[in-house]
Amino acid sequence: MANIEMKTDILIAGGGLGGVAAALAALKLGRTVILTEETDWIGGQLTAQGVPPDESPWIDAFQTGATASYRMMREHIRAYYRRYYPLLEEHRNNPHLNPGLGSVSPICHEPKVALAVLQGMLAPYLVSSQLRLLLNHTPERADCTGDRVDALTLKDLTSGDSKTIQFEFVLDATELGDLLPLAGVEHVIGAESQHQTDELHALPGDPDPLDQQAHSWCFALDYYPGEDHTIEKPESYDFWQSYKADFWPAPQLSWYQADPVDLRTVFRPIFNGPTDAVYVDDLWHFRRILYRGHYPEGTFSSDITLVNWPQIDYWLGPIVGVTKEEQQQHLQGARLLSLSMLYWMQTEAPRHDGGQGYPGLRLRGDILGTDGLAKTVYVREARRIRARFTVLEAHVGVEQRGSSKGAEVFPDSVGIGSYRIDLHPSSSGRTYIDIPSWPFQIPLGALLPVRVENLLPANKNIGTTHITNGCYRLHPVEWNIGESAGALASHCLNRKRSPHEVWEKAEHLADFQTLIADRLGFELAWPEALRLTPRVKLDPLGI
Repeated sequence: MANIEMKTDILIAGGGLGGVAAALAALKLGRTVILTEETDWIGGQLTAQGVPPDESPWIDAFQTGATASYRMMREHIRAYYRRYYPLLEEHRNNPHLNPGLGSVSPICHEPKVALAVLQGMLAPYLVSSQLRLLLNHTPERADCTGDRVDALTLKDLTSGDSKTIQFEFVLDATELGDLLPLAGVEHVIGAESQHQTDELHALPGDPDPLDQQAHSWCFALDYYPGEDHTIEKPESYDFWQSYKADFWPAPQLSWYQADPVDLRTVFRPIFNGPTDAVYVDDLWHFRRILYRGHYPEGTFSSDITLVNWPQIDYWLGPIVGVTKEEQQQHLQGARLLSLSMLYWMQTEAPRHDGGQGYPGLRLRGDILGTDGLAKTVYVREARRIRARFTVLEAHVGVEQRGSSKGAEVFPDSVGIGSYRIDLHPSSSGRTYIDIPSWPFQIPLGALLPVRVENLLPANKNIGTTHITNGCYRLHPVEWNIGESAGALASHCLNRKRSPHEVWEKAEHLADFQTLIADRLGFELAWPEALRLTPRVKLDPLGI
């Protein structure tokens, strides 16, 4: 196997939303970048994992709550449909076009469209060679000297060759925080205890590193009544067909589930009315990513929906902090659970019109760039750095903040976000934790490892807790985190400062905040009226 030596200003490991945003920020600020991704699709949870964006309602309504580049990405997605899809004029001219008309998001759309948009945003930098993109590459080894990471060796999953890359800064934008153990960066996994964090909803006893949120393997479906698209019976179907968790109100494969907020039993089938309706409170309309009613009759023969429902939440074991063999076992378990849910829907599920099974449900792997499920698993929780500052429930949680109105104000803010503290059932047998949070800021201190000088987190791996990760993990916040990390690394190189100096010295912090606000279009604080508006439960199933 060959080993190729490469150099760059900034290496970004992980091509998800955080990684792409980090690259764009660094490139705009004049630095050279190598961006790596373990699959053949950039975009992470928006593309390879197949999850439409879950956002605050204000990004569309008031054009606030996300960075300028994130809002640009959203408008490029709408523009793609207007340019290439034969939309009816009334929908083409709608400034708030929702391509799938899914109820979970104001911009439900196909993963391939997001992929095309992200590729377009990076294209000029690839042509100029300021950016190099290495798909199908995964980190293997980190070389460190003291408190610095000097080089990272990656394996080419296609050829088997290795590449050793030297850099000034390295950003961990991997989905699970894979660079942290490789580089010996102090980090945390799983759930902290109340003794450690004094959080109302932390574990009352000892911390549990293996208490991690369920992961899910998503898939896309269309529907052809009268046809039979039944898949082969999955090998673990008999297990899942009879399985019921102690904390769950019904068998895993059923239309019954727990409400995330009050845990009451909810009946929510795939169809609860006409499939072509604009909005029906059922699973089909929840994450619909293509709505054929937007087009002339006959253009599309079916809507397409994206399955990311509680029935495919896999909580039988975690994928961080376990052996490679256990990780693969639980990833394969999630795949088989998703296939079992599909097979159950096709063969045994109670129908809305009587009878059993919807054999007309057709798996649309092509929508996700595969012949079946999404390219990779949807991850809700990763390793988290031990940071100079850790965001606690007391900083953002409505209940724990009590009479304090709004979230904690962070003078080192590098962005804003809004989402409920939403934790799915966990691998330790814990049910939902879904509680309101105030619209919050992203503190720079949460992006700074306690020790290492030139590695920055750029995904779900910042200094949050198990609890606060629940509101800092969604699409626009991940993008903002990545963009902040890319901007910080570039700023430090341009100004010849360290990230810790930027954080510790008021004049350096002000200089950086001016840069990201004025040049990159970051929002560092919520408008006062929205800052005092806690996030309501718009997403009845969580994400």
